Amino acid sequence: MQTSTAQVRQDPSRYRVLTGDRPTGPLHLGHYFGTLQNRVELQQLGVELFLVIPDYQALTDRDTADRPAELAEEIVLDYLAAGVDPEHATIFTHSAVPALNQLLLPFLSLVSVAELHRNPTVKDEIAHSRQSSVSGLMLTYPVHQAADILFCKANLVPVGQDQLPHLETARTIARRFNDRYGAAVFPTPEALLSAAPMLLGTDGGKMSKSRGNAITLGADEDRTARLIRGAKTDTERRIGYDPEQRPEVSNLVLLAALCEGRSPQEVAEEVGDGGSAALKRRATEAVNEYFRPIRTRRAELAADRSHLRAVLRAGNERANAEADATLAEVREVMGMR
Repeated sequence: MQTSTAQVRQDPSRYRVLTGDRPTGPLHLGHYFGTLQNRVELQQLGVELFLVIPDYQALTDRDTADRPAELAEEIVLDYLAAGVDPEHATIFTHSAVPALNQLLLPFLSLVSVAELHRNPTVKDEIAHSRQSSVSGLMLTYPVHQAADILFCKANLVPVGQDQLPHLETARTIARRFNDRYGAAVFPTPEALLSAAPMLLGTDGGKMSKSRGNAITLGADEDRTARLIRGAKTDTERRIGYDPEQRPEVSNLVLLAALCEGRSPQEVAEEVGDGGSAALKRRATEAVNEYFRPIRTRRAELAADRSHLRAVLRAGNERANAEADATLAEVREVMGMR
């Protein structure tokens, strides 16, 4: 069920990728090194990209979506600044593609309630939910994601290890639909596991849009410096790279290394006995130098919000054409025409 980057490089034209980001806040450095950078590389190889901004799914762990249209534009801004080319990538919002969401009903009929309850990712999300009770949307989240993936017949999905159970639900639904109706309508999507290490937030916890511990792509150089100065480290003078024993220090080492194109071990050795202050200066300089052209591009794009909306309109049109065609095919094989 997994595809390697080497396989993609051999024949990029055979792959269609679906991935995206919920509009719950601005994208940050963890998103960039975890997914955005990889998406740009895939596009440059010639892989067809569908990038969904799942605004409906922003409701999975909250009562209401906060400024979904505004945040969707911000995500488009981050995509374009990072190098995604809207001429060759379909960027769209979930709510603007009604035929996609119509796939949810037949897909729900293909999975049992017990299977939904057993999904380990859902169980973890429920355990960490900020709500006093969990909605049905949370429980059916993997089926929504299956509709996102399968409406455009994506056959490759970049995921982290923790998202594999969601992808397995999509694979199961694709197989069961094809078997039940005797037609090869959907491909069985494969995983493209991210090789990027996870960046921690400045507090040492998971970098998150909602925890206030992230350096966003749109942060200016002064704010970046303040956030890194306040990042959690330890009291040991000698800087080393040991993610297990010294996660916070190693996180700053890794951040500097990613921006410099060096190994973490090299960066740690060069900082040496300089301590946390020297490490933070090194990380700040590396981040600001690496992201300077991206931030300049982002500021230029932000000056013309109409362009961002035009990108979304064009993407929504392309996504609707794909979804309408897939839904027509589904209704045909189900005898519902």
